[in-house]
Amino acid sequence: MKKRLVKLIGASIVIGLIAVALQLMTVDVGGQTQDATAWGHPNLEGIWLDVYDTPFQRAPELADREFSTAEERAERDQARMSSTGRNRRVTRGSQQDVAGAYNAVYTSAKPAGPRTSLVVDPPNGRIPEQTKEAQRQGVEQREWRLMLLRNTETCQYEARACAGGDYGPPSPRRNDVAPFYNTNRMNRHDGPEDQSMGDRCMSGTTPEFRGFRRIVQGEDSIALGYDTGQGQGYQRVVNLSGNHPPSQIRLRHGDSRGHWEGDTLVIETTNFSPKFTFSPVRGGAESGANRTLVERYRRVDEDTLEYELTVSDPTVWTAEWSVRQELKRQSDEQNRIYYEPRCHEGNYGLPALLIGARIEEQEFMSGRGPNPFSLDTATDFGGGVQ
Repeated sequence: MKKRLVKLIGASIVIGLIAVALQLMTVDVGGQTQDATAWGHPNLEGIWLDVYDTPFQRAPELADREFSTAEERAERDQARMSSTGRNRRVTRGSQQDVAGAYNAVYTSAKPAGPRTSLVVDPPNGRIPEQTKEAQRQGVEQREWRLMLLRNTETCQYEARACAGGDYGPPSPRRNDVAPFYNTNRMNRHDGPEDQSMGDRCMSGTTPEFRGFRRIVQGEDSIALGYDTGQGQGYQRVVNLSGNHPPSQIRLRHGDSRGHWEGDTLVIETTNFSPKFTFSPVRGGAESGANRTLVERYRRVDEDTLEYELTVSDPTVWTAEWSVRQELKRQSDEQNRIYYEPRCHEGNYGLPALLIGARIEEQEFMSGRGPNPFSLDTATDFGGGVQ
């Protein structure tokens, strides 16, 4: 009897200690008590999304105004929903028409957000001026892509995609090795490297502002999974200890090292591969091996994460710049964010695309098809007939 009583008392003490420990495993976030991880860190786990449609850069006429009025947000929503181009089609049956067969039925629109831009520093909400070298590289890439479009209807009809180029016979440089590592779609199909990263099932860059992200925490590391749409995405593992590897080791998404500053997770990422560039605006400068990212995640309340990012690359921009987002918790049941991307076009679609290009070349040589060089497969232009 005494032994049983001792066991019951011992069990009660253990249960009591566990209850106290669970009560202590909380952190104060924004004046509210939030669950912590088993290691005492603020709990950031879950699926998160920026639920607003916010321009990356601020319109110049808004100057330093960081927030929109309710009336301005309503106007933006109305303008987007009434856009005549939402269901636009190009030449029916063309490659562009079939490849771009996404209209309002297949896409959803986020409401306009309160901020006038994701960029919050500089205060004007616009990324800094490019360096001279970055401008030179941008011109070089633009001229190369225009050269590949030279014999297409895009240049024949002087479409916007050919601005700065001219129409004429295929350039003798067309089969040269590209002077840069290609990450965007260009009008050539000699090999996999001519295709976009999306066509190669390698969509997504670091940093990434679009789509869902899933955070999974461990004692020594944190995993960030990004869903960039259409089954594509990637994962990052942030080590909470150790130093960055030697500078000669370069990775597509860089090397990320994290630490906690109070209730804020701070992640520094360096050692990017020069091949996989990051361009925050279409047609803008591309940052490669020399970029450094500092990200900050902070739990504001039960359903909100504040995300801040500072980008530095002295070879591309004349100053560093910063972005801020509010990420909202999403339902685990309604949003099945996979731990591994399920894009397989790079497995079987890419070989088929290259085989199709070879067939088009053979048909042209035998007089049964158009010159493949005259077909624009790199832009949204679909020819002279709309």
